[in-house]
Amino acid sequence: MVSVQSSRPTGITAGPALPAPAASAAAASAAAASGSTASVAVPRSVTLPAWLEVAKPRLIPLLLATTLAGMAVSADQPLPASAVLATLVGGALASAGAGVLNCLWEEDLDGRMQRTSRRALPSGRLARRQAFFLAVLLTLAATAILTLLVNPLAAALALLGLCSYVLLYTALLKPRTPQNIVIGGVAGAIPPLVGAAACGAGLGWPAWWLFTLVVVWTPPHFWSLALLLREDYRSVGIPMLPVVRGVRLTAREIDRYSWVTVLLSGLGLLLLPSGAGLYGLLLLPFNARLVQLSRRLRATPHDPGRARDLFRWSILYLFGVCLLLLLARLPQAQAFSFAGLAELARALSLVTGCPA
Repeated sequence: MVSVQSSRPTGITAGPALPAPAASAAAASAAAASGSTASVAVPRSVTLPAWLEVAKPRLIPLLLATTLAGMAVSADQPLPASAVLATLVGGALASAGAGVLNCLWEEDLDGRMQRTSRRALPSGRLARRQAFFLAVLLTLAATAILTLLVNPLAAALALLGLCSYVLLYTALLKPRTPQNIVIGGVAGAIPPLVGAAACGAGLGWPAWWLFTLVVVWTPPHFWSLALLLREDYRSVGIPMLPVVRGVRLTAREIDRYSWVTVLLSGLGLLLLPSGAGLYGLLLLPFNARLVQLSRRLRATPHDPGRARDLFRWSILYLFGVCLLLLLARLPQAQAFSFAGLAELARALSLVTGCPA
């Protein structure tokens, strides 16, 4: 999601540019996992064809996972496989189109950052005109598939996600405010709404709950990466929080948003149409680990290993929550609903002779 112009912030001494909000940091996971630190950002080795690299395929799986989760919390009954497939294909194409537009907008910025200087556009492996036509083709294909095979609301929301990533986050917020990822995280939280819209019943409270959960999950996810890459961000003048406000304050904010994520994830117990007991039980270790890692980072904010551990876990965390939401809709999970647990307690009381 990007426009065709380079972003050149002026008068700011901040950090580098980052990919897209929620999913964007997942793309950068390759850099963090390869051992990037706060002072050294190692350029990513080229492993993908140029036309595929600009589509940022590493971001797409997490976006599709949250799309499926949006379906899971919204569908009254299982959707036809054709509708699920069309929604995922359309969402993947919209995300790819957004990735290409992002690369076009930030070509100059990427060329000045150590971590991104070898990407397809700044390195000259792909022409801007080719990238632009690819973005247009992907966006048109996504819109057509979602409109014709799913419904117009799902198509409109996918386009809203693309525009909010390109215009709201990349063009407007990223070069201007250290709260860019807090507000811009809305872009990465649109896919659950697309999944809910695909169910044909509008956008209910469960869909908006999942949307909000992704929004509040995004700051600790991205800021932990920003801690690793803050000097690269600083070199190009992007006001990421660790650059503008410092490492210690960033670690405190990460811890605060992690707790909000944990508390908000628990609301799923009240909003899930079925399997809430199973969801809540399996959610406990995910939340415990998230809190543990955020507390460790707050205690030693200058330790890049702590930031890297939290960044990696945050990706697994959101995948895990999405998986739990899907498992909660299985017929076998009905026994773990509150009504099912009450029935189990009554049955045990009859067997043991003890009052339930």
